[in-house]
Amino acid sequence: MEFNKLADALKALGDPTRLKIIALLNMRDCCVCELVPIFGISQPSISKHMSRLKNVGLVTEERRGQWVFYSLNRSQLEEIGFSLTRLPDFSSDFDELEKQGLLVTCD
Repeated sequence: MEFNKLADALKALGDPTRLKIIALLNMRDCCVCELVPIFGISQPSISKHMSRLKNVGLVTEERRGQWVFYSLNRSQLEEIGFSLTRLPDFSSDFDELEKQGLLVTCD
């Protein structure tokens, strides 16, 4: 991998919000509307974080009807030497939203 691309990818991972997004996407694909209540920040802010991760190739997007779902680009993460096994388990965030009736599904 080109040195500058590696630096950009590592910078993107250096943000706590984006790193947690990577951890959440490690569990399952998500759309922005599912991430908004987890982080408690605006949809445009989440979209900006997703755009940054997409621009450096760490996530991919897939349109499903009117929704855009994001998933990890695992091969890109492996290429930069990023170990997904070291990420904390944030499944409790999804569980808590579900208990509160705030888990948004975009199916």
